[in-house]
Amino acid sequence: MIINTVTFTLYMVILIFIGIFFYKKTSSLPDYFLGGRRLNAPVAALSAHASDMSGWLILSFTGAVYAYGMGQIWIAAGLALGTIFNWSFVAKRLRRYTIMAGSSITIPEFFENRFGDSSHLLRFVSAIFIMIFFTVYTASGFVACGILFSAVFGIDYHIAMLIGAAVILVYTFLGGFRAVSLTDFIHDLIFLAAIIGVPVIMLRLAGGFAGLAHNTGPGFFNVMLNETGKPLSAAAVVSGLSWGLGYFGMPHILVRFMAVKSEKAILPAAVISSLAIVISLGFAALAGAAGAAFIPGIDMPEYMFITAIRKIFMNGSLFLAIPGSIFLCGVLAAIMSTADSQIMVTASALSNDMYRGLVRTEHSDKYFLRFSRISVAVIAFIAYIIATNRESSIMSLTSIAWSGFGSCFGALMLLSLYWKRTNLPGAAAGIISGGFAVMVWEYMICIPGASGWTTLREATGLYSLAPAFVISLVCIITVSLATKEPQREVTEKFEQAASPPIFEE
Repeated sequence: MIINTVTFTLYMVILIFIGIFFYKKTSSLPDYFLGGRRLNAPVAALSAHASDMSGWLILSFTGAVYAYGMGQIWIAAGLALGTIFNWSFVAKRLRRYTIMAGSSITIPEFFENRFGDSSHLLRFVSAIFIMIFFTVYTASGFVACGILFSAVFGIDYHIAMLIGAAVILVYTFLGGFRAVSLTDFIHDLIFLAAIIGVPVIMLRLAGGFAGLAHNTGPGFFNVMLNETGKPLSAAAVVSGLSWGLGYFGMPHILVRFMAVKSEKAILPAAVISSLAIVISLGFAALAGAAGAAFIPGIDMPEYMFITAIRKIFMNGSLFLAIPGSIFLCGVLAAIMSTADSQIMVTASALSNDMYRGLVRTEHSDKYFLRFSRISVAVIAFIAYIIATNRESSIMSLTSIAWSGFGSCFGALMLLSLYWKRTNLPGAAAGIISGGFAVMVWEYMICIPGASGWTTLREATGLYSLAPAFVISLVCIITVSLATKEPQREVTEKFEQAASPPIFEE
């Protein structure tokens, strides 16, 4: 317990000092929300990976594989493909386009400038959906903090969650995007050490792959079987793979593309990030499988990874307690690295897109910088209130937010970068239809089922991101073709962004 306390305290103090260090180096909104577009390739790549692979991966995904078997691997496959395609087709063009489109520092501002929207409709609607879905997403990170601290230190869940949320708030509040990106880089290195090291040790202690085969149930490693041992439906496979569509609309990942210091840095960043995602997802699946053989019978699968670390390392040996505490910090790193990015993007939507963009524009950058920091605190507080419900599931909160962003912005992001005919009415239709389709699919429509009235998701077994993404795509194309073509200045800027620069940066 003493080693855990010292390690966690030291780790969190370092994070706070990073926030303090960047506090005086942040003097404008572009600095606070985009780091002045100065991220190098390793920091951009690993901070993007860290902000993506949250407590969901190290707690929920490992727990799902542990409890239900390798049929859960389709989500990992979708995420790996989504990451690779996102860096390949979106990163470079988005960075170039956001600079040309009024040097946009947020996704809502980019959409407004991209389509020449003087009415501010796109900016307003985008900011609203970001605040809704990201506040829920941030809450999932706070839930994970509560689970971790209560499991490690045996303290009350709400106090545990408050400690984690407070540390995240402090360094994000002070240092902004540069502090978040650097801390996420550090987070990711520790997280990768944990997600690789722990399953390898569990595998060895469980008797290797032969031990896994012997100690897990029949069909555990069959990727085409569900948790009941029956063949996976086509809807389940499509649902898993459809998680990859979410990447095209994830503001906290897209903003890393916008912040890379040059287009030449995109390729090495893409390689680093793609390798990191494949490695982390693969070893997370291995962790779930190894845990099923090493520590079977855990009532709450989301605690499996933490339980494994405690069983292996926390046996009274000082020699083992130190690496065990570092691996537990890897769990904390996975949680914090996503929550801080989510708070930053949500605060940018509130301060830069809602308040500065739509309400008041006459104040100085310092005024809006202060307001942005206040926004960070407000968003963190609301997320904390949501997370105080101990019954909240990390997986359910994450899946709703992921689907929401992918559906609102995913199809529009791709078409805004690659289809010149996309216009303002089509863009608005895509955002609104995608967002509402998620809510309808998950909550609002009930139909008769075998066990009574049920939602469309429960009735079909299909994750809402798949149909909502398609609905958004169809609405963008249909409305764009049915309305006037974009203005000439809009299409000229598109053509300029689509062409490689004459001179390398």
